[in-house]
Amino acid sequence: MGISKWVNTIFRSKKAAAATTEVIKGATTPTSVDKKTLSGQKKNGFASEATFETRAFKLHNLEEGPATQVTVTKEDALKYYSQMYMIRRMETAAGNLYKEKTIRGFCHLYSGQEACAVGMRAAMRPEDSCITAYRCHGWTYLMGVSVQGVLSELTGRGGGCAKGKGGSMHMYASQFYGGNGIVGAQVPLGAGIALASQYNGTKGACISLYGDGAANQGQIFEAYNMAYLWKLPCIFVCENNGYAMGTSANRGSSNVNFYTRADFVPGCWVDGMDVLAVREATRFALEHCSSGKGPILLETATYRYSGHSMSDPGTSYRSRDEIAEVRQTRDPITSLREKILSAELASVEELKEIEGKIRAEVDTATKVAKTDKEISVDELTADIYANPQNLTGIRNTIPLAELQHKRLGTAVNM
Repeated sequence: MGISKWVNTIFRSKKAAAATTEVIKGATTPTSVDKKTLSGQKKNGFASEATFETRAFKLHNLEEGPATQVTVTKEDALKYYSQMYMIRRMETAAGNLYKEKTIRGFCHLYSGQEACAVGMRAAMRPEDSCITAYRCHGWTYLMGVSVQGVLSELTGRGGGCAKGKGGSMHMYASQFYGGNGIVGAQVPLGAGIALASQYNGTKGACISLYGDGAANQGQIFEAYNMAYLWKLPCIFVCENNGYAMGTSANRGSSNVNFYTRADFVPGCWVDGMDVLAVREATRFALEHCSSGKGPILLETATYRYSGHSMSDPGTSYRSRDEIAEVRQTRDPITSLREKILSAELASVEELKEIEGKIRAEVDTATKVAKTDKEISVDELTADIYANPQNLTGIRNTIPLAELQHKRLGTAVNM
């Protein structure tokens, strides 16, 4: 049984039966988890849902924004917690595999930014799609690929979601158009996916993500312009983790209010370390696109704990104290854990049970990723084109000895 189904089973087995309402008034600081409204049904002292106050959203070209008072059920709270914890453990395993030289090449970890992906995924509808950059392991998992499928792809094994041929930056799933290795190139591609949705009448929107380092790419501004002219259902998301490859946003951008930089396109700043705030902002953005108003730009203020990639220690342009302070005061997983416990949505024992099951699942997947077989040379050149007739021969390392292109699997998102 997968972790999501397992969490839902726990929730249903412990679902409250007696109705009660409790209001607790507390601190009003933006990061406080004390101010909350517990409502709904309770059993054995645990609430079935809770309401929290998020940090204020900053708006650009919008008369109103997302609601700052957000409600979450116990089932959803445990689901979000499980997903973020799973991504964190998976990325920790990936980092260790890289240090062991089991993973080669590039490897960009998502640790610290989990609330961004989980919050957006929570708001997405079946008809919506997503495309992101090369920090894509967490998104791949959320879009339906198993932990083992992600880790085996990282180790270049046949059990990977792309048979080990894509690696860290090129993973795909249904409605997920992958990690992309060219900085910023996924943004106009996302606009194109939104155009396809508009043309085909699917009523879906495309979430097109990029980082603050890519935000100065010219192609991004061209995509803004075209998306606005054609009123494309595209949500541009700048995941501002504070640093590009090794340069702080303040040193690399003359305007660090990224949610305003699409000019005529409406924008919204959101606390990217709060999964509930991200979920509400994404719901608001999806409604904006679905109503025919065209694109919108979200900036999620977040933080990455690791370096830009595994080859970057991440401490030459920022201090270890800075990283430690964010971990202690803004960590998205710890913050949600405190909300769950303070709102009495679950017990410490329930959360520990979830954490233990996730650790075991990741450990098992890691072992498989290290021992799984690589694909054969014969399969290496398969499935490059959806239509094999587009390319019958593939250049080999040996001159005049082409390899045959053929179809073995099923094309994704065709």
